[in-house]
Formats: sequence, structure tokens, C-alpha cells
Amino acid sequence: MASAELIKRLNETIENIPDFPIPGIQFKDISPIFLDPKLYEDVIADLAAFSKGKVDAVCGIESRGYLFGIAIAVALEVPFILIRKAGKLPPPVISESYDLEYGSAIIETREGQIKPGQRVLIHDDLLATGGTTEAAAKLVEKQGAAVAQFSFLIGLKDLQGDEKLKKFGAEVYHILNF
Repeated sequence: MASAELIKRLNETIENIPDFPIPGIQFKDISPIFLDPKLYEDVIADLAAFSKGKVDAVCGIESRGYLFGIAIAVALEVPFILIRKAGKLPPPVISESYDLEYGSAIIETREGQIKPGQRVLIHDDLLATGGTTEAAAKLVEKQGAAVAQFSFLIGLKDLQGDEKLKKFGAEVYHILNF
């Protein structure tokens, strides 16, 4: 869906930081995108085009999912709903726990902000193993809504996060794949 020109511009802008945060990891630094308002605008236009007419709300995963997710929701003229780490939102909340490489974590959203029957886009900046995104999808389903789509700026193919999301029967889109 993304044009070859947009992909080229993003590849030239996103910085690869070797051995961060630990040796062996190739960190994809998206922060330079925000130095170029036109590039940011083009990214939002591309992500919004993927979802136009297909969703009733956008959920963004803390914290980098907010950087694009809010703008996608505004472009689509639909509500934006925060998905945050446990303890960051006032009650009442709906929670979902998930496993990490070492231990577990919990994410939450405010009860009642996701409406039964809504078609929801879950957005985050990057799809790696898919654990956090899977937990976010379960939060949506717990409230009677359906995950219609997942979108990401970047997908890391080798970590197979897409496989974890197949069970939701939703469209998955990443502008870039590494």
C-alpha cells in the first residue's frame, strides 16, 4: 500500500542503532521521522488510508503507539483509546496480562471507552513478537468489540509477530518490514 517513495524516505530516515538496548539488538530509532513534518504527515496519510471506512475506533499501545495512533484517529474522525501499562489509568479499568521473555506484564484500558460492536484498529509503532499486541486485542474483545485491523510502522519478520495475530482474523499492515 505504501508508495515506493514513502518506503524509500522512511528507510533513509529511520536510524539503525546496533547493540541497543543490549548487545545483539538492532534498535530501529523512529524519532528522526518527527523532525520532518511532511514525512510524518505522509506516514499518517498512508496508515489512515489502510483503515478508511473499516474501523470505528483506534486503540494505541503505550507509548509509541500514541505517536501515530492519535493522528490516525483524527484523520479517520473516530475516537482514540489509550492502552497503557497497569496502574497508569484511573479506575475502572479492564486488564490483560501477558508473558514477556523474563516475567509478565499487564496492560489496561478504561472500562466503557471501547463500545460493544465497534470495529477497532490496534496501532503500535513496531510489531516484534506480538505479545503486547495480542494482549491489546484481548482487551478489545473483552469489551465486546472486534479487532478489525492491526497497523504498525515497522514489522520485524523474523520475530513472527504476525503469526500470533492471525487468530483474530484481522487485517495486518506494516509500512516497513525488516
